[in-house]
Amino acid sequence: MNSTLTLENTAYTLDQLSRRDIPQMALAGRSNVGKSSLVNALAGRKQLAKTSATPGKTRSVNYYRAIPEGFWLVDLPGYGYARCSKEEREKWRLLIERYLSRSTALLGLVLLLDCRLPPQRSDLDLLAFAQDKGLTLLPVLTKCDKCSRQEQALRRLEWSPLLPSPPLVTSAVKKTGISELWEELRRLASRPSFA
Repeated sequence: MNSTLTLENTAYTLDQLSRRDIPQMALAGRSNVGKSSLVNALAGRKQLAKTSATPGKTRSVNYYRAIPEGFWLVDLPGYGYARCSKEEREKWRLLIERYLSRSTALLGLVLLLDCRLPPQRSDLDLLAFAQDKGLTLLPVLTKCDKCSRQEQALRRLEWSPLLPSPPLVTSAVKKTGISELWEELRRLASRPSFA
């Protein structure tokens, strides 16, 4: 079964966040972790999500519908990006926290982690926040095409004790792990109920 994504809604402010009870999985990670590229890889399209060499391109909460599954994959703004105003960073932080805290249809958080880097403070902070909220976590290492197999194994080893399960290893460029990620997303979406 070939799955894809289509953009359904975009929110820039707290009052624009969707309140629909459609099962959702949030996609979160540091700026420059490759969120937009991963969205495009999942969709099988190159230009669905805007990508840029400049971190912080995603400045809104973007709701993508998974087809044919029907759940929403919700792309949150990247965090940790320094080249914007303090006010802008605070606005993004509030959007992320409000969405993760108040979305009644949220099934889990896809936590994107850069395969090139050891655990970063901002990633650990989001992990702690998600665990405090009792969110189901799906950890994913991105950009594995930029790392050797030894580096990939080291990242998994570093992250595994901190996470409920070892992270999936993916590459949007080489499509590594994309079908496995779809399988995990479908598994989360098929849970019998959500709160």
